[in-house]
Amino acid sequence: MKKIKLFINNEWINSSDGKTFISYNPSTGEELAELALAGKEDVDKAVKAARAAAPGWKNTDGDTRANLMMKALDIMKRRHKELAEWEAKDVGKPIFETENIDLPYAFMAMEYFSNKARQIRGDQVPIKNDAALCYETWEPYGVVGSIIPWNFPIHIATRTICPAISAGNTVILKASSLAPITVGMLGEIFLEAGYPKGVFNVVSGTGNITGEAMLIHSGIDMISFTGSVPVGKRCMQASAETNLKKVILELGGKGPFIAEPDCKVSQAVNSLIIGFSFMQGEVCCASTRAYVHEDIYDEFIEKLIQRCNSIKIGNIMDQSTQMGSLINKNQFNVVDGYVKRAIKDGAKLLCGGERVMTPPFDKGYFYRPTVLEVSDNSMECVQKEIFGPVCTVMKYKTFEEAIELANDSMYALGAAIWSEDSKKLYKAAKEFNAGIVWLNTNVMSKIEASYGGNKMSGIGREGGTVGLMEYLRCKNNVLYVGPEDNYYNFKE
Repeated sequence: MKKIKLFINNEWINSSDGKTFISYNPSTGEELAELALAGKEDVDKAVKAARAAAPGWKNTDGDTRANLMMKALDIMKRRHKELAEWEAKDVGKPIFETENIDLPYAFMAMEYFSNKARQIRGDQVPIKNDAALCYETWEPYGVVGSIIPWNFPIHIATRTICPAISAGNTVILKASSLAPITVGMLGEIFLEAGYPKGVFNVVSGTGNITGEAMLIHSGIDMISFTGSVPVGKRCMQASAETNLKKVILELGGKGPFIAEPDCKVSQAVNSLIIGFSFMQGEVCCASTRAYVHEDIYDEFIEKLIQRCNSIKIGNIMDQSTQMGSLINKNQFNVVDGYVKRAIKDGAKLLCGGERVMTPPFDKGYFYRPTVLEVSDNSMECVQKEIFGPVCTVMKYKTFEEAIELANDSMYALGAAIWSEDSKKLYKAAKEFNAGIVWLNTNVMSKIEASYGGNKMSGIGREGGTVGLMEYLRCKNNVLYVGPEDNYYNFKE
């Protein structure tokens, strides 16, 4: 079994009280790794290390920061297969996904933001009569605490720490205790790359212990959190109670998917299935509310059910497997509970709705792609984030009705529409309340572009130039160069 200590100040150390926890393979129940469980004292050590390193790292030139990140990238690429295997086993997702999506996205984040480190620049503000030189500069916040979830550990880790470090911040990173292995391995990578002490630190542990210690620590200047709405609210509360930390939140979602009567039905069906079945549906931007026009409804549903039933579920280390296991028993109970209550409340189960119990897969928490037909947009299964491979489908008559239904949600992260009418696509993009809109595609995310949500889906953006600037604060500098300043007409 792999053993991973805390990575603080370029050293591997045990937790102060010696406590540890185990990470399991959700698809088999196998014990994978024993990790040190960081408490308040350990978080304090990490903060002190990061604060001590912050002044020097802030004043390191962009080329040096970029070159170090490219060295880390080279090491990650060398360890591609190894990292992909650990990520698959730790999360319970297919190896095909970790090799071809998770790791390549991490590579792109490191390369993109390494180049961005060379491009941070300010601006001069013209002043009347040239009486003063007014210029704005962008500076790092200092110490950034990054708290990430279990569904895409290495992808989301690099999406947050790369812009933070490139911008000149030092970082303390905490992964979910349910999938912490590859994040711990990042410490090995950054150490080998030659990063200075304290620039990058990793603390493992639970949210209520390690995460909470980070939220309330006044030595952390900024928190980047990806996860649930309740914890996102706690981040905001803790910020207000301590030192008014800058907070970026990427929270839940309940993505709408509209299929217009003129869409290419077969392609739209495929797009929807990716939207709610990819990563077992444990994706915040998943398309889990489908609104299908009445003229194509029957054809759409027939194809949807047939294709959902054909998805290959099973051995996550088999390259042909298309869906893996839910993260744990608790998440299975949450997902299955939503489905059972939906059926009791009047939803019609069209496919799925059950756990795979064929040995040896009965040791994991494999849940079949599930489609629920509904007629009421206010139902719990339509409004609440299930975080599993479950989609509701509902018939509509007009484009305006579909948009209204789509926006009827507490969430506003991703939204998708399929149509061959460019004017409808343009109008939908304008009318959707969402941070990202997919037009004739779905759940496509590029590190070069911004990602984030509105309403209860979060605050701020990750990715792209916008995401980089989230980790910098603006300073206005004014140098007076005009004649003698004697506003009150003082006499000598």
